[in-house]
Amino acid sequence: MTSRIEKDLAGVSLLGNQEVKYKFDYDPIVLEKFVNKHPDNDYFVKFNCPEFTSLCPKTGQPDFATVYISYVPDNYLVESKSLKLYLFSFRNHGDFHEDCMNIIMKDLIKLLDPKYIEVWGKFTPRGGISIDPYCNYGKKNTEWESVAKKRLFEHDLYPEKVDNR
Repeated sequence: MTSRIEKDLAGVSLLGNQEVKYKFDYDPIVLEKFVNKHPDNDYFVKFNCPEFTSLCPKTGQPDFATVYISYVPDNYLVESKSLKLYLFSFRNHGDFHEDCMNIIMKDLIKLLDPKYIEVWGKFTPRGGISIDPYCNYGKKNTEWESVAKKRLFEHDLYPEKVDNR
């Protein structure tokens, strides 16, 4: 007989697995999801990922960032270990900062079909300039679609003091 917990975590194979292989090339297949037990509640889930690394597609030099992922789940949540492995898979991936953030957002939309999601990359400077791409999405034909538009328009009205880059 399958327990409720086993049923809720069906499809989650990486959590607790000691023999996980790290992918050094971009791999969205590693992402896993599990059932949201509270789809009737609107709530944010936020991940702060301070060790994101990708490669410049022109020079091959490494780029480093803190990536913030916030989403309002609908029926599914992303399993955090799979998210860590997924983000690690960008380590040898050559794409511009803006592309990486949009790819992450779109892969999570495909996996989760969230009510709302935003991804913000805060990259360390290279050549004296830091790039901080922000992207978001609100589920079409819901109140979250207008939230996404408003949030995009106002996302950086009160920029943080940057003294640690």
